[in-house]
Amino acid sequence: MNIDYAVIRLVPGRTGRWAVPMTIFALFVGLALTPGACGQQALTWDQVKAKFEQVNPALKADADNIDEMKAEEITAFLRPNPQLTVGADGSQIARHDGVWQPLKGTTEQPSFSYLHERQHKRELRLESAQEGTRITQSQHEDLNRNMIFALRTAFVSTLEAKFVLDLAKADLDYYDHIIDISRARLKDGNLAQIDFDRIELLRVQYESEIETAIVNLRTAKIQLLQMLNDRTPADQFDVTGTFDFSDNLQPMESYRDAALAARPDLQAALQTIQQSQTNHKLAEANGSTDPTYSAWYTHNASTNNPFGPQTLGLSVSVPLRIFDKNQGEKKRTLIDIDRSQQASEATRAQVFSDVDTAYELVRSNIALLKPYKNKYNDEALRVRDTVTYSYEHGSASLMDFLNAQSDYRQVQLAYAQLIGAYLTAAGQLNLAVGSEAIQ
Repeated sequence: MNIDYAVIRLVPGRTGRWAVPMTIFALFVGLALTPGACGQQALTWDQVKAKFEQVNPALKADADNIDEMKAEEITAFLRPNPQLTVGADGSQIARHDGVWQPLKGTTEQPSFSYLHERQHKRELRLESAQEGTRITQSQHEDLNRNMIFALRTAFVSTLEAKFVLDLAKADLDYYDHIIDISRARLKDGNLAQIDFDRIELLRVQYESEIETAIVNLRTAKIQLLQMLNDRTPADQFDVTGTFDFSDNLQPMESYRDAALAARPDLQAALQTIQQSQTNHKLAEANGSTDPTYSAWYTHNASTNNPFGPQTLGLSVSVPLRIFDKNQGEKKRTLIDIDRSQQASEATRAQVFSDVDTAYELVRSNIALLKPYKNKYNDEALRVRDTVTYSYEHGSASLMDFLNAQSDYRQVQLAYAQLIGAYLTAAGQLNLAVGSEAIQ
């Protein structure tokens, strides 16, 4: 690390006593202004994923749905409120012996009533609300699964853009070396001026490739920063990871079994069946009769019974459910059970389709990458170096050299694109399985 120290010239006799503090201050200023202090450490995939799950606003907004469903559980389990009624009757404006008695003969009657829910209605409402919360949780995990795939795709695009940019820079450095060799041959009279001009003109292609790679890298970083809700400038943001492939692919059945156990959308479909069954039980319970119990106290000062001015009363009110027995809701919830079962079967079929498709993409990319890694990359490099050596010593033509260089660049670029396709397909397989099946 290079550190630029600030030099402060002190005037003797005036600032000498500040020499040590100012020197220390200058040292800290120099450390603070170094590029390493201002830069940001490159983030790994695990760090990017953890930050995304923590700060992404869309994911956080969807997580609030779970809290809302938990609040509905409280509402579902509430008891009916009791009713308190206070009444007065029989008030007369009476005059007795010349004295006004406006409240004489008034009957006061406070009453209390309560609706009693039968057939475990509260318990069934709570169970249905809890199942709704579990469904919402699974749906949130499914949203997270899909957004993690999009994040992984952006992360892979950034790694690929970095790789292509490094490759373009290496190609330009190598080509500049060839230009120096050609310039030496031109001075020695072993190369025509027109051939040297052609070589220099082709340099613009390498410069264009570098600029294109820079734009692609910045675009990929901007997309990644957007998903992370990060306002860091793209030039100060970086990621790191292994840009390579692995041919360690397990049998398809293992990924299918893992998907059946881990896919949150399938779990949500199965949980919907349970909720539909609970809702049907609740509809049956809601068709039952709920009595209302009442009790009251009466104070009647005008009664002729000297021992009965105060009385207590009880009553039970039972609605006669002759016409409305909740028939429509019973039938609807019964149909909803069948609909949920059919939807779960469709989701299960989609799981198998997703896994099989993604598995085939990964397998195909591995099959294409193996010959590149085992043979084509080394052959392209060997051909380029051999033709370059021959061209340097005058044994190969300019066209041979340019073709060898072009073939090498195409092989390297194709290899980078195949690795990017493999990593994207691996992310798609993780998406289909519902977990990190391939790291």
